[in-house]
Amino acid sequence: MRWAALFADLEAQYAATDQLTLESEVAERARMDQSALALTERLRGQMGAVLKVRTSTGDTFEGELAYVGPEWLVLHAGRRSLLVPLPAVVLVHGMGRATAGAATGVESKLRLTSALRALGRDRAAVTVYFPAGESSGSAYGTIDRVGNDFAEMALIPKGEYRRAGNVVEVVALPLTSIVAVVSRK
Repeated sequence: MRWAALFADLEAQYAATDQLTLESEVAERARMDQSALALTERLRGQMGAVLKVRTSTGDTFEGELAYVGPEWLVLHAGRRSLLVPLPAVVLVHGMGRATAGAATGVESKLRLTSALRALGRDRAAVTVYFPAGESSGSAYGTIDRVGNDFAEMALIPKGEYRRAGNVVEVVALPLTSIVAVVSRK
């Protein structure tokens, strides 16, 4: 009878050790899965959610997450669309727990330059935010040309259309200096 109790106790200890080992392995695998997760995958799990994005300049943009590219995200806020390069993002508020897989197809190939070229093609009037220095930190106009690592913007008076006579100046913006691009939907 004492032997039966001893073996039962040993079996219970062994089972408890096995359970702890299994739980530890599961937790470690979950940590490994999390470590491979990219911000774009986390963001894609938030599609349709209202997010607040704070940028490196301290500007905060809020809207419904509409698109996530490999280098940017788009928020819709009323009649405006806000394109924010991911390197300019400091904090994202309002995210739930959902995660989506890696992007596939065209979505995975659309770089920031592709998004800016689309705005240029449409001659959309945009406000570009950039780190403030001696200037105001934003410029209004149209994207005229997009190179490999820069965009050229025709500055026009706010509310005016892009016409040769309305162009005040054409400026080059390094893509790394663009914090956000705001346009009408």
